[in-house]
Amino acid sequence: MPYIGTKVNVPLNQQRERSIQAKLDEAIALLPGKSARWLMTSFEDSVRLHFQGDSVSPAAFVEVKVFGSSDRASYEKLTAAVTTILGEELGIAPERVYVAYGETDNWGWNGGNF
Repeated sequence: MPYIGTKVNVPLNQQRERSIQAKLDEAIALLPGKSARWLMTSFEDSVRLHFQGDSVSPAAFVEVKVFGSSDRASYEKLTAAVTTILGEELGIAPERVYVAYGETDNWGWNGGNF
């Protein structure tokens, strides 16, 4: 039950979004026990992001939420994958990307909780 929310300050067309989505579907498997089958994603483009006093250069904030937990090494691998994806697809430099992780033992779906 992972979720990846991506906010970028650049325009994002449907083709680019689909390409990023496909790559995130593959990347989520870097977290043990997670797969594209249960991955939910969201994308917000052209948001006002100010990073290090700069609101013009491409930047991104990515939020990854997971049911349960994972290990630091797996999170490191996913962060590397996410920054690579955003660099390839949108030209966002890795040093202009924040990736935040959240873990929970309470995750609801289909009218109940796991």
